[in-house]
Amino acid sequence: MIDFVRNVRLWCAPEEVRREGDTPDYRFSLANERTFLAWLRTALALIEGGFAVDQFLPELRWGLRVGLALALLAAGALCALRAVNHWVRCERAMRRGEDLPVSRFPALLSLVVAVVAGVMVVAVLVGWKG
Repeated sequence: MIDFVRNVRLWCAPEEVRREGDTPDYRFSLANERTFLAWLRTALALIEGGFAVDQFLPELRWGLRVGLALALLAAGALCALRAVNHWVRCERAMRRGEDLPVSRFPALLSLVVAVVAGVMVVAVLVGWKG
């Protein structure tokens, strides 16, 4: 938990990360940044999907529509937060010469998206108002 709090502080002060270890090959830092941006694009897509479900599926039962929209919005928000945290953790690990951090988040995100997609398939097959 203490490491997480320290990482949160580094989100807004990336120059602090540079004080640790040695400067890695710039290609690795830039690859880390591209990965961060890819996670942000994923977060934006999930957020857009949540709004789309809410706005463009009025025929879907209210509870189901709101539940699906909130699941996608929450996944998007978590994905954005995870992106910056993972960027800091990877940058620190590269500077220290450590193994890159592992995470269960990609598997969790995949499960959320799969569940939402499964519910949408059922909603389409059964009909909107079922």
